[in-house]
Amino acid sequence: MFQDILISGLVNSGVYALLALGFSLIFGVARIVNIAHTAFYMLAAYALYGLLVVAKFPLLLAIPLAVVAVVALSMVCYKLVIEPVRQHESAVLIATIALALIFQETLLVSFGGHFLGIPNAVEGVVSIIGVRVSYQRLIVLAVVALTLVATWYLLNRTRLGLAIRTAANDQEIANLMGINVGRVAMYTVGISVALAAIAGVVVAPVFVVDPLMWLAPLVTMLAIVVLGGLGSLKGSVIGAFIIGYVEAITVFAVPSGSYLKGAVALSIMIVVLLIRPEGLFGVVFEEER
Repeated sequence: MFQDILISGLVNSGVYALLALGFSLIFGVARIVNIAHTAFYMLAAYALYGLLVVAKFPLLLAIPLAVVAVVALSMVCYKLVIEPVRQHESAVLIATIALALIFQETLLVSFGGHFLGIPNAVEGVVSIIGVRVSYQRLIVLAVVALTLVATWYLLNRTRLGLAIRTAANDQEIANLMGINVGRVAMYTVGISVALAAIAGVVVAPVFVVDPLMWLAPLVTMLAIVVLGGLGSLKGSVIGAFIIGYVEAITVFAVPSGSYLKGAVALSIMIVVLLIRPEGLFGVVFEEER
């Protein structure tokens, strides 16, 4: 059981880290609570299904096309729906919920409500510390690791990353330094959704695809960002691994644990809000107080 928890928790934590990192990134820069974030994760999985299974595109072409298409759609949605009401937090929240529901209903009408499967990129399994792990899950781990490293490099070693970090720390100072905060926010939306889309395309062959697949990750992602601290990128990654392993322990060690993992994540979120509302690394809340 320990080995199963170790491997399963690592795979799930990596996917959660991509989702939570993107959510925290856009919140930190533009103060946007994007409820539709996991809906873009779902759209990427469906885009991969459409390109790979329906249109018969090669896998190596279908994956980047799916990610690029979802990122392009997210930036259009930002310009048309979110940016006009960006200064009103409640309006942004309602707009992103509406977007998520529109995506859900569109996919429901287009593909139906049944579960869809995507073939694995590589078939077969390998034994790691006594646990049989599919090659597809190893691919998930490799892609997640490379994406996290690439995101770190982008944020810490490039001019765009410097602009993003400056805008996240203080938008007034960023404006005084000549940084176009609106443009940086739009680029950040693209990067944020790219992380969610990458998560969607790598887990689509591992799990089934359906129009409600965005809801469960949304609950977990919100619990992670509350635990780590809203706007804290480091907190998002650490919180993802904490929640991921708590869920794995719940699934493997508790009877009917797979039905309880969402409740466990919500319980952790509530406890953190009661004890430490700013989360583990919630610098933003402390500054605002």
